Amino acid sequence: MSKALTAALVVLLAGVSAGSYAYEEGDWIVRVGATTVAPNDDSDRITLPTEPPTVLRGVEVDDDTQLGLIPAFMITDNWALELLAATPFEHDISLKGLPLDAGSTKHLPPTLSLQWYPRGGNSGWQPYFGVGLNYTLFFDEEVDRDLEGALGALIGATKADLSLSDSFGLAAQAGVDIPLSENWAINAGVWYIDISTEATIKTDVGRVKFDVDIDPWVYNVGIAYKF
Repeated sequence: MSKALTAALVVLLAGVSAGSYAYEEGDWIVRVGATTVAPNDDSDRITLPTEPPTVLRGVEVDDDTQLGLIPAFMITDNWALELLAATPFEHDISLKGLPLDAGSTKHLPPTLSLQWYPRGGNSGWQPYFGVGLNYTLFFDEEVDRDLEGALGALIGATKADLSLSDSFGLAAQAGVDIPLSENWAINAGVWYIDISTEATIKTDVGRVKFDVDIDPWVYNVGIAYKF
């Protein structure tokens, strides 16, 4: 290993172990990064009003990554309140076991958590754990042309609309801030969020309702700044 590379590693490690990086009562921490929602989904079967009834296996929801903006306030040296926020996520929805796109939706999943920092008040790496409440707002739901065509062929529908009910649920999280300097750190965090919705497909010949558990893992990788 060259002397230059060795010196660079020493400088980097010195920065990562910055001794003055500690969280104390009254501090604000703002985390910004790439936030990915990866659904761990499960869906009811979908029964269409044909004779005999046509039963579909349900739907699947794909991943999406957006810009996360996650502020936290230290209530004490060891406890904080954090708000998970991000630009709107957009997910494509497909039918299980069929080469058909069902539609898409956008959503905002703000999550308020109470966090515990076991090393609060001490310098160095800052792991944390939290539990909280999530509210998910769905909007701009759309039915794909593939599904509209299938509904036309099966039940004679000429148009279709999709709506998803909003959701309240619990959330759990873990993360760590790895200091780079007195105020800056690298952040990595993960949440598991309980998100459930009732989906309604409304057509001009009737409507179909079914439940979808989205229950995503949410990942954030980015930077943190302490005020």
